[in-house]
Amino acid sequence: MNTDTEVSPGLRLLELLDLLARENTPQALPDVVAKSGWPKPTVHRMLTQLEAGGWLVREPDGRHFALAPRLLRLSEAALSSSTLQGVRHAVLRQLVSEVGESCNLTALSGAEVIYLDRVESAFPLRMELRPGTRVPVHCSASGKLFLAWMGARQRRTVLDGLDLRRYTASTLTGRDALEAELETIRRDGHAVDAEEFVEGLVCVAVPVFAPGQTTVRCALALQAPAARMTLAQARLQLPRLQTAAQALARTLG
Repeated sequence: MNTDTEVSPGLRLLELLDLLARENTPQALPDVVAKSGWPKPTVHRMLTQLEAGGWLVREPDGRHFALAPRLLRLSEAALSSSTLQGVRHAVLRQLVSEVGESCNLTALSGAEVIYLDRVESAFPLRMELRPGTRVPVHCSASGKLFLAWMGARQRRTVLDGLDLRRYTASTLTGRDALEAELETIRRDGHAVDAEEFVEGLVCVAVPVFAPGQTTVRCALALQAPAARMTLAQARLQLPRLQTAAQALARTLG
């Protein structure tokens, strides 16, 4: 971290947000002090300022700080409006031309999944989901992917606050069953939606990692009507999805 003479108070707050954003779990005051190297009173004051401004929120224990929805919305806007958006869209277009079905790029937004970009298939039978659309985490392939890669404490916090609503006969509404599937997703490296969110719609998603990290920044997914592409057939497209995910990762910086 920079010294006091190198950075203004405003930039110091941004550095603190950057530090917190790079961590996978909420951080307590001693954690932030240790990682930043700044004096405890300074860090405490900054955390309090960011909380008052709506950029951070406290966990139920009152000790740990997490990113607030306001900051998550800002990060989503920055990602979607980046000059590299055109490059990401081109990767999606190429992928759709190869697999023949709709593909999308999503991010985690609080306890929901938000669509950052999407390219539709040329078929008339399709489900159009525009960028900005939000879907549940527990019954979407991308959502389950994000849950699977969370740290245990963060995942427990998210699941504790979720309403595991049933959308179709295939929706996983039991906590134990969902946890078991998340373990399988982490092991296999991809997630599926077996008509769990929309009847007749299947989906396969792979992670897009931050460059040089194991943090999942986004999810790349293939979505198709089950009448046209079975889940088994969708899984056969995993190598193409993973290649595209690597290309997308290079645009995230």
